[in-house]
Amino acid sequence: MASSAYEDSAGQHGDSFLYFAYGSNLLSERIHLRNPSAEFCCVARLQDFKLDFGNFQGKTSERWHGGIATVFQSPGDEVWGVVWKMNESNLSSLDEQEGVKHGVYVVIEIKVSTQEGKEIDCRSYLMTNYESAPPSPQYKKVICLGAKENGLPLDYQEKLKAIEPNDYNGKVSEEIEDIIKKGEAKL
Repeated sequence: MASSAYEDSAGQHGDSFLYFAYGSNLLSERIHLRNPSAEFCCVARLQDFKLDFGNFQGKTSERWHGGIATVFQSPGDEVWGVVWKMNESNLSSLDEQEGVKHGVYVVIEIKVSTQEGKEIDCRSYLMTNYESAPPSPQYKKVICLGAKENGLPLDYQEKLKAIEPNDYNGKVSEEIEDIIKKGEAKL
């Protein structure tokens, strides 16, 4: 039997790990900003969880100017995302991006199912102590571009498009504005 990039257990592969992204890191351009080793593995589904957006401790994200993605347990719901195989050398930058040291997100080990029905163990993140809040239009755009780029199921893409953003109409960082432009140009 041929071995694939995602058949080892616990999301660990010697000097690499598997990361399930469901928010802005769906978009390859975005994840590669701080995590150049990220390699696309597959599209996968996290069963019995639901996507939400929120502000950690009620404070609006300075980077995104709105709620940011998290997941919570919700029987019968599902969250689609991308499994990235990443080098251990990017683990600290990913944790830093997710605010683990400051308690914004905690690391969770989850089982996701591929579109072929295989179950794989991945690392992911769950926001703690947050208040639900809509995402900024820019954040929503990055997520939708990532979902489209990676071919998430069309009905799930439609759900993402239907999310009502907040009314922020300013700029996010130049870096993010560039990513949005590149993402729109590619698709």
